[in-house]
Amino acid sequence: MKSLSVQVASRALLAAVVAALAVQASAAQVVRQVVRIGAAHFPPYTIRPERGADTGLLPELVAALNNLQKDFQFVIVPTSIPRRFRDFEQGRIDMAIFENPEWDWQQIPHETVDMKLEDAEIFVARKIPGREQSYFTDLQGKRLALFSGYHYAFAQFNADPKYLAEHYNATLTYSHDSNLLMILRDRADVALVTRSYLSDFMARNHEEARQLLVSERIDQTYRHFALLRPQSPLSGVQFDAMLQLLRDNGQMLKIFQPFRIAVLPMESTRAVAADRVQESR
Repeated sequence: MKSLSVQVASRALLAAVVAALAVQASAAQVVRQVVRIGAAHFPPYTIRPERGADTGLLPELVAALNNLQKDFQFVIVPTSIPRRFRDFEQGRIDMAIFENPEWDWQQIPHETVDMKLEDAEIFVARKIPGREQSYFTDLQGKRLALFSGYHYAFAQFNADPKYLAEHYNATLTYSHDSNLLMILRDRADVALVTRSYLSDFMARNHEEARQLLVSERIDQTYRHFALLRPQSPLSGVQFDAMLQLLRDNGQMLKIFQPFRIAVLPMESTRAVAADRVQESR
């Protein structure tokens, strides 16, 4: 009887210890606030997010942000270039990333964070004997291949497809590859491509790269911004601090430099916010 009592007591003690450890483990778990980032097809930053494939630079950045701290869980929500405004206003997404406030966001309340990432839009044509850089000086009379929804400086940042087709003889697609192939097959004269995408395309397609004439003329150089909803669980100060920490640990360079996306230094660091992010790691 005494032995049985000891066994029962031991089991009761073991059960109590296990329960106590479970409570401690549960208490130790941090409930992360979810931050939903809109992902529209914008290669090489985001590539066909609606297919569920984690391809492009955005998934890499999201992974780095989630590994950096424990307070927020960043998740990718597929959207599209024209639909992203409505998704943002209706609260389906908390943040639009790799954006610019001048790209039709002027009437939509948001908080802006300069990501200090710089890319450019450049002209590309087919390389033929006698064709030189002067070919890009005047676009009049040339057939243009453009990415639908993009805002181009030469067109006064008017992204309306009808306007571009009527005033610039433009064909609009949702594929930089298609636009470059139009050039190579003589179905268009000039394509505009992001510098980041072109560098990746030429690295993957050596034969086609030798047939392309890349302009020294730049249509525009632009900064990437993150735009946050006023009701977002994450503040601009907090996100800015996270980006600074990713600069400090080398992750920003690792992700973006291979695509010739300039990672610019921060002019100033919000030290208090950065310290808080550091403490949450």
